[in-house]
Amino acid sequence: MKKIQLIIATALSVVVLAACEKSDNVSVQEIEGTYVGTLTGFDTAKSETRVNTDEAAIAEIRKTGNELIEVHLYSDGMDTTFVLNYYEHNNSVLVCLNGHDFENMYGHMLGQGHPNGGMMGDMRKGETEWTHHLRDEHQEEDEHFGGFDMQNHTFGYQLNMMDGNTPYHLKFQGKKE
Repeated sequence: MKKIQLIIATALSVVVLAACEKSDNVSVQEIEGTYVGTLTGFDTAKSETRVNTDEAAIAEIRKTGNELIEVHLYSDGMDTTFVLNYYEHNNSVLVCLNGHDFENMYGHMLGQGHPNGGMMGDMRKGETEWTHHLRDEHQEEDEHFGGFDMQNHTFGYQLNMMDGNTPYHLKFQGKKE
């Protein structure tokens, strides 16, 4: 009887460890690639530098570091590249600004909310990477601008732009090729 209990306990340990194992590499491989879609301007003001209708656009996503991706987004009207942090959250991978962009948006450096060292070193039971990031790095009213729907293989992101002193927004939405 003790042998059976030991075998069951060992089997359960393997199942639990496999279920808790971080699937970071799988998600990054799944989000890397080319997304074909549209770039839409939300504003009503007219300007030569803005996209005011749907415009065909492409976002090329590639991993550049630990929990970092580079987004090269281009269309006939624009061409930009930026780096984002990514965090798994259930059936999604959500993104957040990085470096100086994070500091300019939220008023502090990324990582200041992690007292125990590493970014995910103090995760609580039941937290996703995203909910942990929100708890440690953000206030309730902080905005976020996009991410990946893993079931539909789509990527959406809102770019906050300036035309002189006038802010405007562009929204990319695309599906992975």
